[in-house]
Amino acid sequence: MHILITGAAGMIGRKLTERLVIDRALNGQSIDKLTLIDIVTPVRPASFSDHVKTRAADLATPGVAEKAISERPDAIFHLAGVVSGEAETDFEKGYRVNLDGTRALLEAIRLAGGGYKPKVVFTSSIAVYGAPFPYAIPDDFQLTPLTSYGTQKAISELLLADYNRRGFLDGVGIRLPTICVRPGKPNKAASGFFSGIIREPLAGQEAQLPVADTVRHTHASPRAAVGFLIHAAGLSREQLGPRINLAMPGVCCTVAEQIEALRRVAGDKVAARIKRVPDELVMRIVSGWAERIEAKRATALGFKAEASFDDIIRAHIEDELGGKVA
Repeated sequence: MHILITGAAGMIGRKLTERLVIDRALNGQSIDKLTLIDIVTPVRPASFSDHVKTRAADLATPGVAEKAISERPDAIFHLAGVVSGEAETDFEKGYRVNLDGTRALLEAIRLAGGGYKPKVVFTSSIAVYGAPFPYAIPDDFQLTPLTSYGTQKAISELLLADYNRRGFLDGVGIRLPTICVRPGKPNKAASGFFSGIIREPLAGQEAQLPVADTVRHTHASPRAAVGFLIHAAGLSREQLGPRINLAMPGVCCTVAEQIEALRRVAGDKVAARIKRVPDELVMRIVSGWAERIEAKRATALGFKAEASFDDIIRAHIEDELGGKVA
């Protein structure tokens, strides 16, 4: 089995690659080859080196998508994209990467011909939703995004669904909640502070909180996100039905509840490293996001997330900190 991962140098792309290298199989089929592409060259996993191709490439550049699928990968995880904050501040870049790159990939698959119909797993976002919100977002809630990023993801979902309907590919789109705690350095996502107020204090550093403690959101760990992707790749067309884009489950909590979970897991000294520094742009963007996601379809289909934010913090400590807190 040949698997292509776009956005493979990103955090989720790296973790998905690690998981596939460990498992050596997807949907019961042995993985024989991995192709990893991103705007920067992804790291080649040492234990799979003879069967991995890595490339620095921009899917929106003419010819790149065609080359990426030229060896007809059986499964494609399309993770490549510009994050929310950057898509909002750089309008042209957001549309070129998030929309044009996705369209180019889908078109390359369509034009490949010869009965080629890969499994395509697309990472969307709960940013596709827009206010006014009900108490919890049901599976059939309309898509009315309030950011450019959300709009780009919503358009891509529609394209994926249409290419799936026409039989050009076997697609599934998963609307990720905010992935927390993200390891490494902060990125330009407007949601980055959700991870920052946990990650930095656990590492012995001060963190800035740009929104009110009352902000409520839904989260899942990187570990859960990789699980979502793997599970999505195994779903059949019959299981999904015509609505192939669905919201993922997660832990719904306020910022204050995040901080209390941090206090329970790591102590008062760690929680005291959070400093409140209001940011109007971040507050505006976050105010347009859904708070609670029902995700009944995803749950019924077997997708699983953590049971509490304490579990999300513990997963970060186990996976990134060697079980130790600074």
